[in-house]
Amino acid sequence: MFISVIIPTYNRKPILEKCLRALEKQRLIQPIDKYEVVLVDDGSTDGTPLWINQTKQQFPHVRLIQQDHGGPAAARNCGVKASLGDLIIFIDSDLVVTESFLISHVRAITKFWHRRNDRRCFTYGSVINTANFENPTSESHKLQDNSWAYFATGNVAIDKQVLLQSGLFDTSFYLYGWEDLELGERLRNMGVKLIKCPKAVGYHWHPPLNIEQIPDLIRVEKERAKMGLVFYRKHPTLRVRFIIQYTFLHRTLWELLTLGGLLNEKTLRPLFAFLIRRGHSGLAMEVLRIPLNLIGVRAIYREARLIALG
Repeated sequence: MFISVIIPTYNRKPILEKCLRALEKQRLIQPIDKYEVVLVDDGSTDGTPLWINQTKQQFPHVRLIQQDHGGPAAARNCGVKASLGDLIIFIDSDLVVTESFLISHVRAITKFWHRRNDRRCFTYGSVINTANFENPTSESHKLQDNSWAYFATGNVAIDKQVLLQSGLFDTSFYLYGWEDLELGERLRNMGVKLIKCPKAVGYHWHPPLNIEQIPDLIRVEKERAKMGLVFYRKHPTLRVRFIIQYTFLHRTLWELLTLGGLLNEKTLRPLFAFLIRRGHSGLAMEVLRIPLNLIGVRAIYREARLIALG
């Protein structure tokens, strides 16, 4: 079996190095014959392509592809089309995996193939969130690491032909969010099964929260709202409305929890600063998610009104 690990990246050089070094340490056990890492640089401005070319002897499995900045959907499609393998594994460039990562995916997916005589499935590995840059794999699993997503490209493996039959990622998702879950809806409609693969572990690094990050997090929520409506217009179902939080229930919940918006990123700023100073940036992030959810829900209703008027 030939595996193609596809990684889109954009200005992530420090954590990308840890990601690639972990992939070079994979244990090759049958049925894996060989693997490649297709790294698609999405127009980075931090020197990522130059660094890869200068250090390519350290990363013999890496094949660099460059494109103008077009977003993760376009980058993943580019990687799939350039890939040589028959099994595709998607991860993000801020994910650091264990040595048994590839073989864990392979064992889980081939077990289904042999039992069902059918390749219409994908394996979904574990993603553990961490802010520990020096030693990301030391983080333990937490309740909030559990995900209910059907197809999230942070850590999935799928047969290449099944993926091609789905039509790949929709590049109309040009801002942040939902392009992978939208593909998941098409895979679900094709009868492609989700197979949990907890032994394929990846540690998702993100920097600890600081006050300066909050404006960018708000921007991301507004982008997610725009792309959420793209998702819903393609799949106008109640399930998708719940996924993107485009329901009266969600709006009521976040309005109540924020006292109609009185508890927001500005009024809670002293609390965030206090928690961060005390070394509780993770807790500060969890508290921040409450007003961020309200911002996202309000934005999606506002976008929907603009579309209706337009």
